[in-house]
Amino acid sequence: MTAIVEERRETIKEIVTDILEIDPDEVTDTSLFKEEHDADSLRAIEILAALEKTFNVVIDQSELGRMVNLQGVYEVVSDAAGW
Repeated sequence: MTAIVEERRETIKEIVTDILEIDPDEVTDTSLFKEEHDADSLRAIEILAALEKTFNVVIDQSELGRMVNLQGVYEVVSDAAGW
């Protein structure tokens, strides 16, 4: 993995853990936000908005269904940004 990819993933993880108010050590790429971290749909919208602002991309709200864990969020942002 390149340094820039690693940096993007770290930024995304920081956004997610900050909004969900969880310790970064508690979340893995595949841990489920809703089931394991008590995230609700409002938090998901906040994450989406923060990602759009941070990465200057537009993410359709229909993508929220894919954003169930960090891996899904990476994929959605990557698709939206064309990485």
